[in-house]
Amino acid sequence: MREIGTNPNVAIVSLDEVGEGGAYHEYSIRNLKHTKTFARIKLQKGPLKETEQNGCFQEDLIEICIDRLRCFQTSSFACRENKLALMKLEEALMWLGKRTTDRINRGVEGKLEI
Repeated sequence: MREIGTNPNVAIVSLDEVGEGGAYHEYSIRNLKHTKTFARIKLQKGPLKETEQNGCFQEDLIEICIDRLRCFQTSSFACRENKLALMKLEEALMWLGKRTTDRINRGVEGKLEI
């Protein structure tokens, strides 16, 4: 387990060990003031061609953040900072999509191969 994040009121903790791809797959998010866990995120562990889907993908989490910022931008909370964050998240999603396309073209998408 390790703690990540920059919000002094929230603890984001990885709950599992690093997997074969070098990343963690499960996180909890809790409020430090109330010590209450309010979210647990389980990401896909293992390639889909070798393992059934058992968690969400990082792209799914980015899509949620994009949707939320788009909603803010249609409200009185619209601001330059939201717009810039939205652009960067959309860019991140584009690059992850490019990575997937490249992996498909190399015939390694869904496999534990580079």
